[in-house]
Amino acid sequence: MCSFLKLHSQVAPWSEFGSSDLRPAIQRPGVYAVQLKFAHIVIALLLCGSAPRLFAQERVEAGIFLDYLGISQTNTNNFGLGARFGYRIHRKVMMEGELAYDYGINFSEAYRNITNGNIAAIGRTSVGVTHGLFGPILKPAKGRFRPFVTLKAGFIDFRLSPSLLPLTTFESTLLGIRTSSLNMAIYPGGGVEASLGPVGLRFELGDDIYFNNGAHNNLRITFGPFLRF
Repeated sequence: MCSFLKLHSQVAPWSEFGSSDLRPAIQRPGVYAVQLKFAHIVIALLLCGSAPRLFAQERVEAGIFLDYLGISQTNTNNFGLGARFGYRIHRKVMMEGELAYDYGINFSEAYRNITNGNIAAIGRTSVGVTHGLFGPILKPAKGRFRPFVTLKAGFIDFRLSPSLLPLTTFESTLLGIRTSSLNMAIYPGGGVEASLGPVGLRFELGDDIYFNNGAHNNLRITFGPFLRF
């Protein structure tokens, strides 16, 4: 765009436009050339200066989404809402953080007799989940359809309703997440974004793996709108 500075050399002299009587008496060829060159410089500087602002419009991305999490230990399908915010640190790399809450779902929780280890009771329990993740996303810098992959790390916090059974006699089969509800997690995933201008939709699929007496794999799906600015 800055090549506008060279255009002044292509302008025809006054003599090619006809009689010299057409020129104003106060205009001189040297003065005209200086004015034309100055105008080209101003235009080029304006265009060059606008380039960083145009790039900055693609650096930030924010969105909200519907969240699905299939918890393997409780065998429940939890749904909730979440939000994410990302900042581009490289042409194809964005650092992104997200937080979601999945509402409580009732399920049947089994309890063992502490004395003999046999299943002795079944109780109705509600489980809700708060989870947060942060990490890089690799995706193209341009295009209406942008596939991407990501690897994030964070936490999962389980919220189980209190047990109505005496824990001196019975022990939950979910003792791990009852006694340690906050767990470290990693999340490999991928998906695709479809956009029209600064507004778009994003679909993502991944494995939300948390660690509690071993690794537990959990299917996670998100879908929602986003805005680039």
